[in-house]
Amino acid sequence: MRTRNRWWIVIPAALVVVACGFMPARAQTAPEVAPAPTHSVLDSQLFQQLLIGELEARRGQTASAVQLMIDAGRRTRDEALFRRATEIALQARSAEQALLATSAWRRALPNSLDALRTQVQIDAALDRGAEIAAPLTALLAQTPAAERATLIAQLPRLLQRMPDRRRSAATLDAVLAPYLSEASTRVAALLASGRARASADDAEGALERARAAQALDVRGADAALLAIELMPQRPDAEELVRAYLQSGAAVEPGLRMAYARVLMGAQRLADATAQLEQATQERPDVAPPLLALGALQLELHRAQSAQKTLERYLTLRDLQASAAPAASEGDEQGGGGRTQAWLMLAQAAEQLGQYDAAEGWLARVDDPARALEVQSRRASLLARQGRIDEARALLRQVPERDGVDARTKLLAEAALLREARRWADAFQVLADAVQRYPEDADLLYEQAMMAEKIGRTDDMERLLRRSIELKPDNAHARNALGYSLADRGLRLPEARALVQRALELAPGDPYITDSLGWVEYRQGNLLEALRLLRQAYAARPDAEIGAHLGEVLWAMGQHDEARRIWAESKGRDAANDVLRETLARLKIDL
Repeated sequence: MRTRNRWWIVIPAALVVVACGFMPARAQTAPEVAPAPTHSVLDSQLFQQLLIGELEARRGQTASAVQLMIDAGRRTRDEALFRRATEIALQARSAEQALLATSAWRRALPNSLDALRTQVQIDAALDRGAEIAAPLTALLAQTPAAERATLIAQLPRLLQRMPDRRRSAATLDAVLAPYLSEASTRVAALLASGRARASADDAEGALERARAAQALDVRGADAALLAIELMPQRPDAEELVRAYLQSGAAVEPGLRMAYARVLMGAQRLADATAQLEQATQERPDVAPPLLALGALQLELHRAQSAQKTLERYLTLRDLQASAAPAASEGDEQGGGGRTQAWLMLAQAAEQLGQYDAAEGWLARVDDPARALEVQSRRASLLARQGRIDEARALLRQVPERDGVDARTKLLAEAALLREARRWADAFQVLADAVQRYPEDADLLYEQAMMAEKIGRTDDMERLLRRSIELKPDNAHARNALGYSLADRGLRLPEARALVQRALELAPGDPYITDSLGWVEYRQGNLLEALRLLRQAYAARPDAEIGAHLGEVLWAMGQHDEARRIWAESKGRDAANDVLRETLARLKIDL
């Protein structure tokens, strides 16, 4: 049966807003004395105007709909109607109509902060650098003094949609200039300018402002956070982070985690571990640092410590989930975090030879998206028990959802063979992978590493040069080629140039620092070699770095310290090839 006047059933959004805004709320209980009646401005003319405006918007008649809403807003001076006019324009992707709506909004209600914020957002999205300064200046001027520093801190994010980041930073500097002289806003203005400059790839300018902000407030976390973001480009920014950590301020776990992530990116795992351990001590009730700490302990071959840390993480997450299940469901520290912890616990058990326990952890993972990862771990368990062929067959049976899975399977199979010291087989798997993905610089690098293991140094050099050609910023390929030349005593000036360029691409990387130290040693510069190798070993106490450091100490006559370093390294990774070769060549018995 046809329903008469059915369109009246769905009331347009603007109509509801205005009706609710101008009509009094009904009391829960009837008062003893009825209040005086309140008359709504929603008369029949306004009702009809809003209704027609919404219908025009649905028909795609954007200009007409926006004009009707603007006219209604002017009559009632209601911000909700100007906001609705702007929404209609934005939903129709009409920049012209959106600007028309915000301009009318500002003229009708010149003191509206919401209108100013909306215009700034639209100007930023349209990259209207010349026009954005005026509403931005007005927004700051009209914001209450007590709230101004908070607004200033938000401005870089407000302007981040501007494609021309340099112009955005320059505009922000000009707008913020008056607030650099006010005590209440000086720090916020410096940091906002610094963040805008960091977005514009002006690390030097950003660091300068972070330093100035910290000089005014050494216990403020924001300058340290900006410095952490700048560390990959400006390693000297770490001075600000250390100053903050030593200031006595209460450090949030999130800041230590951010610092640890940057340290991990620079392969400074020992320093990253120290930060996460501190975070877990200061806030034992916060779970995320425990998950990150467990991953680092695994990377450093501290499997027993990793087990304790990850089990503590799971216990804490279970407690928090039972207390607030909705808050933890589906977030990083919910299902995803638990799955990651189970996988890492399986890896820790595998490192300890607890194969049944490892399988028990893997059996808990039921996420189809992690199926390849689970099967890779199961294959690794088989390989550790000498069942290499079964492990390879298991990997090959895993379905491939896309090319990424296919590539991942090939890399996993090569890793199994490498761990089993079947380097020729690993080389062949990687050769097949490179044939399938000939432009993949990372696969070429991996194949080069296996070429070195089987004595095909010419192939290794060719593959590494091709990897560098495809990916000029490939620091690891440059480092590997430079180290290989130095280790064989060949073309040492070229080796130095390759390693130095790699270090420029990855500042502070301990493996590359180790390579540079090894080049210095081969060239007879023992003091510089010792300095570099100590630096690398302090950042990452790896067995190979320890082998090199011990050899330089031995050559300098510091035999007791050399033996100590070698013993430490052997305790971490007794099977390391470089360490074993070094001890055998120097006839050292530990």
